[in-house]
Amino acid sequence: MSMAIPLQALTLDLDDTLWPVMPTIRRAEVVLLDWLRQHAPATAAAHEPRAMRALREAVGREWPHLAHDLNALRQETIRRALVAAGDDPALAAPAFEAFFAERQRVDLYEDVRPALDRLAARWPLVALSNGNADVGRIGLGRYFVASVSAREFGIGKPAEPIFHAACKRAGAEPAAVLHIGDDATTDVDGALDAGLCAAWVQRPDAPNPSVPRGQPHHRVADLVALAVLLGA
Repeated sequence: MSMAIPLQALTLDLDDTLWPVMPTIRRAEVVLLDWLRQHAPATAAAHEPRAMRALREAVGREWPHLAHDLNALRQETIRRALVAAGDDPALAAPAFEAFFAERQRVDLYEDVRPALDRLAARWPLVALSNGNADVGRIGLGRYFVASVSAREFGIGKPAEPIFHAACKRAGAEPAAVLHIGDDATTDVDGALDAGLCAAWVQRPDAPNPSVPRGQPHHRVADLVALAVLLGA
């Protein structure tokens, strides 16, 4: 599937497109538990990572209006765990910071830096994510002209407005923007519905059972392959 007009900018998903996200989250959960053992031992004893995950899911169901704000949901989860264990709820903020700092320590896929070197030299790149990773803290900030997150924007993918906001930050009309991501629904269908072009990154080791409704313009196994296809 070819693009109707010349490509002017790229938007990129982060989690599971540039790095595998679950190993990062699991490490951050361990760091959080270690922090709680030092500062709120009763909470740590009652909320090992599995219990904390269950509480996090319960908070998400209770606060669906904050589905776009993973920071707020995580911090509220920690606060409730502290209260339930009789610890000081004011510890929720520093406990979350311990979790969040580790959340920014990601293991990039091997193709990411070589591909970003090529792509960023050719087009403006905008990070577009529903997650709470920070490309600046991760060390990728130099590749991006802007970053648009669901938390800051107030709504996440696949909603059209966040895609259009990313296009505006890139300085290009949606039809001239290629969105790159791993998720069939939030990335591929979301981009297509918003009038962007879409590249579907299907990494061999990443389970992705869903398929998009629409037809992506490119299907690739990694970002270097996409750079080659785009002539970068």
